[in-house]
Amino acid sequence: MALSCMRCPAGAAAVSARRAAAPPAAAVSFARCGGFGTSAAVEFWRVQAVAPQGVKVPIDADMKNAVTPTIPPMVENGSPSEITLDEFEDLAALSKNDDSTVSITVVGASGDLAKKKIFPALFALYYEDCLPKHFTIFGYARSKMTDAELRNMVSKTLTCRIDKRENCSEKMEEFLKRCFYHSGQYDSEEHFIDLDKKLKQHEGSRVSNRLFYLSIPPNIFLDVVKCASKSASSVNGWTRVIVEKPFGRDSESSAALTRGLKQYLVEDQIFRIDHYLGKELVENLSVLRFSNLVFEPLWSRQYIRNVQLIFSEDFGTEGRGGYFDGYGIIRDIMQNHLLQILALFAMETPISLEAEDIRNEKVKVLRSMKPLQLEDVVIGQYKSHTKGGTTYPGYTDDKTVPKDSVTPTFAAAALFINNARWDGVPFLMKAGKALHTKRAEIRVQFRHVPGNLYKGSFGTDLDRATNELVIRVQPDEAIYLKINNKIPGLGMRLDRSNLNLHYAASVI
Repeated sequence: MALSCMRCPAGAAAVSARRAAAPPAAAVSFARCGGFGTSAAVEFWRVQAVAPQGVKVPIDADMKNAVTPTIPPMVENGSPSEITLDEFEDLAALSKNDDSTVSITVVGASGDLAKKKIFPALFALYYEDCLPKHFTIFGYARSKMTDAELRNMVSKTLTCRIDKRENCSEKMEEFLKRCFYHSGQYDSEEHFIDLDKKLKQHEGSRVSNRLFYLSIPPNIFLDVVKCASKSASSVNGWTRVIVEKPFGRDSESSAALTRGLKQYLVEDQIFRIDHYLGKELVENLSVLRFSNLVFEPLWSRQYIRNVQLIFSEDFGTEGRGGYFDGYGIIRDIMQNHLLQILALFAMETPISLEAEDIRNEKVKVLRSMKPLQLEDVVIGQYKSHTKGGTTYPGYTDDKTVPKDSVTPTFAAAALFINNARWDGVPFLMKAGKALHTKRAEIRVQFRHVPGNLYKGSFGTDLDRATNELVIRVQPDEAIYLKINNKIPGLGMRLDRSNLNLHYAASVI
């Protein structure tokens, strides 16, 4: 999850925040796939997302004095202040000042993302002592719920996932005591006034800094930001908003959303998060490549014949069709998570690990991508099926999905990068719901050995004869390299073996 303290060993680069200043979506578009209607338009966005390492964190100009105006004058042009990693450590220490407190409001707290990702990520920060001494977490949603019910819901998803320590249960209890709930409508200023009163009760006389994490569909972003800025923003500290993907459906709606947010916030108050960049193996991707001599010289068209970016889930929409049907698998997974990984994988060596330098290299990759051809795209939708005596519903059997929906739940596409390093190498993206397995991985398939003396031992199976590097993001994080090896014993019999780094067994 992409909420991670910059100074902590738990994941120093997992915050990938992007402000509204950057154009969120410029046109990398697939051809529209006939037969699936405009709702299934295959369209990628070129996203200038902040890199997952060396992140510069935007701050309010007067943050160190904790007197930033609640809603500063609107900034139409110019860039916000930025700080380096070293400066962030000073701010982290400042945030622990006894005279200040941080109130984190998770808007959409009863939703799937909040339960499975946001609250566990906040607990991970607390577990690693990355949150200020004085902090409060409020869940806000339309669902009726008590504080105790919220804590019970959250407790089911909390784990000490960073490492195994004996005081995990104690930390959980302490964390849950900081969690509260407020029920309200997303477009009600009156309900946000009530929230403001509760926040003030916990903040007391301290300088109050407030963070709103929007775990809600983008069509209600503006309602929440309007109400929060007018009725629940900080009077004597900073107010900030984190928005999750998707940020609109296309370039036009994304730009309109940015303009709407800027009516109530300046650019350095808005943080845009792709939580997938906080995945351990995604963070490790650049380390694996740039700090190991064995890999970097092979990272090109001379040695790699294709790269596969795979994301599959073994469950369907399960009542979330109202959200998913408006976006589909391409906008939900491919244009953000997988495209981010592709850019990190294919970029040239940046001049430093500063966010801007890495971002610039990622953008070069995206700008070098060829327009996708219709014949290079396959999309589909899962249907009802029976397995092991159990019948599983199809996508349109979900009560939250229109019966005539043609929204794709599966997509595969071959992308090509027009530069000297990757010319002619297909990058194969595959993503889908209700498939056989749950997995996310990068598979790098290398070319065959010219004049291979042992080609006869493998027959004509090219996949068996070539090496493959697999970076498994989930489940069971692992990195392994498939190599050809002699089977012990008399004679010359060859087989595939794995050089395996299994995180659960190798990383303590």
